[in-house]
Amino acid sequence: MTNARKPATRALPVLCALAVVLSSCTGSPSGPAGTSTSGSSPVPQSSTTFATAGPPPTTQTAVPRGVQVEERLDVGLQLPWSVVFLPDGTAVVSERDSATVKAIRDGQATLVGEVAGVVPGGEGGLLGLALSPGFATDRWLYAYFTSSSDNRIARMQLTRDGSGDLRLGPAEVVFSGIPKASTHNGGRIRFGPDGLLYVGTGDSQRREQPQDLEALGGKILRLTPEGRPAPGNPFGDSPVYSYGHRNVQGLAWDSGGRLWASEFGPDVDDELNLITPGGNYGWPTVTGAPGRQGFLDAKVVWPSTGEASPSGLEIVDGVAYTGALRGQRLWAVPLDGESAGTPVAFLTGDFGRLRDVAAAPDGALWVLSNNRNPDFALVLRLER
Repeated sequence: MTNARKPATRALPVLCALAVVLSSCTGSPSGPAGTSTSGSSPVPQSSTTFATAGPPPTTQTAVPRGVQVEERLDVGLQLPWSVVFLPDGTAVVSERDSATVKAIRDGQATLVGEVAGVVPGGEGGLLGLALSPGFATDRWLYAYFTSSSDNRIARMQLTRDGSGDLRLGPAEVVFSGIPKASTHNGGRIRFGPDGLLYVGTGDSQRREQPQDLEALGGKILRLTPEGRPAPGNPFGDSPVYSYGHRNVQGLAWDSGGRLWASEFGPDVDDELNLITPGGNYGWPTVTGAPGRQGFLDAKVVWPSTGEASPSGLEIVDGVAYTGALRGQRLWAVPLDGESAGTPVAFLTGDFGRLRDVAAAPDGALWVLSNNRNPDFALVLRLER
């Protein structure tokens, strides 16, 4: 379903969570250009300049001294895109092109089911997953996917059969009409601390959409679990929460309830944004942090997309972790309230392209690779 949207006459602050891609692990952290560093307090070493907006952090949260690979799960994954965790620790993974959902537990992967109506192509297919806040009782698994006509969100009940194996129920579409293209499909979904569903969309190669409050492309949307515009959204009876985005890939909340989001730039200026309701993040008029009136600057800007292309996002103990696709590394960004510190890189080039990162119930970080070799999941422990 689609919903009527009303244009706004002013920009309000917007909170956007950021989904992160993690898929390598080992060794010491690297500087922004991948230069290896040593010692317990890694310091980036390269000519890269990170743009930051606003005052610097008053207290710099310490990034880990390193990351340790606890386990590499070569379980036959093919282009995994998103991972979520059931209360018992079972990992549930979407595969973009096969349109299948798989479960990983005790080092083994099993097929849960195929999502009906998925039409893969380019960067489209079965993308983000999210668990209902009431999953323990309602068993709803939400999925963002590309159909023959659009990108949409459906929910399916995830139950166990008589043998205890997970099974995927029929898909119930709760929201549709998000524009699709061969690239820039967005796709990250996540329930926030408020129990509402946040959705990152891309501009679907339609550069006029991000600044058009009547369009769904280039936005962060905020919906009820039933797919309606959430009460209190900044533009009245509209699902739009923030706008002026190019291709949102990661959503995550910090301990203060602030939403952060990772976003692909064009050939420059990948971004980590702090999302405020009604905020305009500038695309396609501006990118990065130019300090231009009327637009919100990114909190961190990677000038070279070859070092980033940030996808999935997770925040743990005041540090935002995002996986890099083209950059083939894991970035750790210390946060302090509304400020972000200097990014530090880990696992540079060790595991190729990294698609998603998520915190497991046992405290581990899981990272999904995106290499077609086939792909794998990494279980990481942070070294404090």
